[in-house]
Parts: sequence; structure tokens; C-alpha cells
Amino acid sequence: MWKPVTICSFLLVITTSAWGSETLANEGKNGLYTRSIDRVLRLDEEEIDLATAALLLSQQAGAEINVQRYRGQIDEMAYTILGRLGKNWPRGRRISSAAGQAAIKQMNKYLFEELGFKAVETADDSQDLFLHSVLERKKGYCLSLSFLYLSIGERLGLPLYGVVVPGHFFVRYDDGKVRFNIETTGGGGSPPDDYYTEKFKVPYGRQSIYMENLSKLQSLGCFFNNLGNFYQETGNMDAALVQLQMAVQITPSVGMAHTNLGNVYLAKGLVDKAISEYRLALYIDPEDAKTRNNLGNAYFQKGWTSEAISEYKTSLRSDPNSIDAYKNLAKAYASQEMFNRAILELKRAMAMAAESEQKILWVHLGDVYRQMGNYKAAIFQYKQALREDDDLTEARYGLAITYHKMEWIDEALEELKKILSVRADSAIEREYRFGAMQTLGNIYMQKEMYDAAIEEYQKAVSLKSWAEGELEELALVHYNIAVAWSKKEDYEKAVSSYLSAVEIKPDLAEGHNGLGICYYYLKKYDLAWEHIKKAEALGFEVQKELYEAVRKKVR
Repeated sequence: MWKPVTICSFLLVITTSAWGSETLANEGKNGLYTRSIDRVLRLDEEEIDLATAALLLSQQAGAEINVQRYRGQIDEMAYTILGRLGKNWPRGRRISSAAGQAAIKQMNKYLFEELGFKAVETADDSQDLFLHSVLERKKGYCLSLSFLYLSIGERLGLPLYGVVVPGHFFVRYDDGKVRFNIETTGGGGSPPDDYYTEKFKVPYGRQSIYMENLSKLQSLGCFFNNLGNFYQETGNMDAALVQLQMAVQITPSVGMAHTNLGNVYLAKGLVDKAISEYRLALYIDPEDAKTRNNLGNAYFQKGWTSEAISEYKTSLRSDPNSIDAYKNLAKAYASQEMFNRAILELKRAMAMAAESEQKILWVHLGDVYRQMGNYKAAIFQYKQALREDDDLTEARYGLAITYHKMEWIDEALEELKKILSVRADSAIEREYRFGAMQTLGNIYMQKEMYDAAIEEYQKAVSLKSWAEGELEELALVHYNIAVAWSKKEDYEKAVSSYLSAVEIKPDLAEGHNGLGICYYYLKKYDLAWEHIKKAEALGFEVQKELYEAVRKKVR
């Protein structure tokens, strides 16, 4: 009886034989001798060796492995199965349907019963997506287990193919007469097509390759998608971008590859490119709730709030239980001061959320109340979240900002210092850490503690890698540093920071005005006049006394 899939996260030289004269079906392929994945991708389809390609991807991701040694393990598995098939196995000849099915039974028994290969219980270790790790641990994700299965089948000459559906990857036997699916996360069971189409909500049409037999190159495209997700999770967005661009180039009809690429573009601040990828994904699968939600996020970043709200609502029609969509919809409503509607959406989410998700909803409610100016209600929500999780950075940051708004400076400082005393491991925690440094710097400026302010602002600058879409924010941090130096009357250092700000954001009128003031005190009147005129042209109201003083000096 078929056992359903439990855990799957779709993020996917022949050795000298101890079996005498026996050879494997992949003997002599050029793909066995390649030393880089770039070379693999230039091979003809029939010359690709999947095991070699997958192991080279392990190396590319930083694993210090001996490709030949791991490939030798796969060869020996194939030899073991060949030995069990006996002398009647059609070596070098066409494999009959009966012989092929017998080989599959032997493979399933050997891999899943005797060697104990199985699916991971929890999808929380990205190493499990790599083929070398599957061989070492005897467990893996759907894609990595399927690559092992396909690699062995390739050595036996079996007509096996990878198959992709949204969020899952499996294997199919298809010799033109007999066709059946093989679920590597379920001990080699054979679920019908309907199982996959219903469980994974497979879209039809739209030039999709879901549920089709994939070529080796297309299977590798799915692996690039997984590898891109691996890099994204570890914060290496540049590497993620390269892998996901390769994934959509190889498998343009896999919607999730476009969605994942869009996510990287959005994280890098390339909003227009993200929107383009999300739209391509939705052309393939218009009912994809997560992609609708992400497209809404991209629209929201563009300032297209009405369009964002429309996408969030569409996402919720496809998936009424999407907590993220409710949160984002509430945020969009709050940005338009539709606070009651924002609160309503968050309370709807709260009613269906698991206990572990409720604490973050308290934070979002606090954010809405803070935007309303109802600071007491905001504080209550944040403290409710902290009662659930005292280490919840989002709640502590919201509490600090609210205290700052109320001018409870000591209380705000206490919360900010708590945030900065804890190591930030995730990208979201680093963002809140950055905000805490900025806010702490602002408070020190208010207290005229300029050295302390400069220290916090400089920490904020060096905290993270700055994506293209974040550069305006970086310019404003440099501007704040410059203001602090100006307050200390260190005009040379102030000029350096102002110049950093306007180099990043040339239309920063306040920065040019600051440069005009500093250059005036440094008696560099021509430069002072140049920047005062730039500030004026950008719409900044330059102080009359400064304007006249500099104008007289340059006459």
C-alpha cells in the first residue's frame, strides 16, 4: 500500500570494478571526466552523468569532497544490484518492461530496506539536499534522494526520469510501454499521478513542465533552484542570484524557480526585476498564493499600495490560512491609515494562527496601534508578545520605538541595549539590530552625546552588506554621522561624511546644505557656494544669513 510523502522541501569516471568484466551503462560518458559544473552544462544531454554533476555542485557549495570516491560508492551500489539481477539481465541490450520492473524492485529493497535510505524527518538542514550528504547520512530531501535513485538507474541503463511539481520532486519509470511513479521519500512506493496533482496543486497548461518527464539538464535546473535557496538561507544573495538565474534559464517553465529568483531580487532591492519574475511565475501558476503574496510585497515597496492590497486579497482567496498574507494586508491598510481594517485582518489571523505564530501577530498589532498614536495599547501588545518569548527582537524593538515616541528616553535606551546585547543570527534580527543602532544614535544626538552617536551610526554602516535598494538608507546614516561631526565642530570629518552621503544619493538636498555650511567654516567659499546652489536647486530652503555670507565671499 502506498505510504504518503511526509517531509519534502523543494528548495535538488567509472571506477575499476571488483566484478571482473562487468561494465555499467554510463561507461565512457564525457560527463564522467568533467571537473566543473560549467563544463557539464556544455555537454550534450546524453553525455551528462547526473551523479558527477550533483557532486560537482556539492563542491561548488563549499564541500571539500573527493568526487571519485563518492561516485565510486554509487557505482558499487549499481554493481550490487546488477549482481542480484543475475545472468539474465540484458547487458548491452534493450531492457524489457518485465526486466525493468524487476530491477526497480531490487533497487527499492536494497536502498530503502537494506541500506535504510529515508526522507529527513524535519527540513531544517540544508546539507541534506546534497548528494554526498545523502550518501554519508542515508537520508535526504525529495530532490537529493531522487538524484541518488536516478544516478543508480543511469548506471543500470533504466529509463528513469526526474519529475517536478510545485514543492516536490520524484522519479518516474517510463519505457514507452510501462510507466509508473517512484516516491523516494516513501521507500520507493508508486503513487498514481492523481496523488501528486491533488496534493501539490499542480497547475495545468501555461507551458508548464510539471508532471512531465524531465531531461537530465532540466533535473539539474531543479537542483540549481534548490542550491539558490540554500545560498539565500545562508545570506549569500550574490551566489543565490547566480544559481537561480541558471535555474530559470534551464527550466523556464518551473514557476517556483521564477518565484525564488524574484525573492532574491526583492531582497537585493531590485524591485522591478522581482515583479517581472513573480509575474512569470504567476503566468505558469495563477493560483500560487505565496507568489501572489510576494508580488504584493514588491508592489508595496514600489509604493503601489492599492495594487499590493489586491494581490494580498487574491493570495488569501487561494490560501485563506496564509498568516503572512493577513499580516501584509494589515500593514498595507495601516500605511493608508485604515487602522480599523488593519486590526481586523490581524485579529482574523490571530483566530486561526498556531500558538507559535501568535506572538508575532501581537507585534504587528502593536505596530498598528503605535502608528495610530495609541501608545498604551501598543505597549500592551508588545509586552504580550514578550511574555510569550522574552527574546523576540521584533517586540523589543517595537517597545523601544514606542518609548522613544513617548519621550521615555531611559526606558527606550534600556530596550535598545537589550537588543544589542544579543547576537543577531538571522537576516531579520540583523535588520532590527541596525534599526536599534540608528535609534540609539538618534537618542544620543538628542542628549548631545555626539561621540556615542557617531559610534552607533558607524556600527550601523558596517553591520551589513548594502543591497542596491538600501543605498538611500545608507546615505541617510552617513548624513547623520556628518551632522554629529558638525555638532562637534569637526568640519573636516563632517565634510567627509556629507560627501559619502551625496555620492550615494546626489539629490540629498540636506547633505549639500550641510556641505555648504562646513565649507564655509573651513573658508572654502567656492565649494560652499557650489553646494548651497545645489541644495537650493533641489528645493531646500537655505538659511538667508548663510546664503548672503557665502555669496559675499565668492564675489
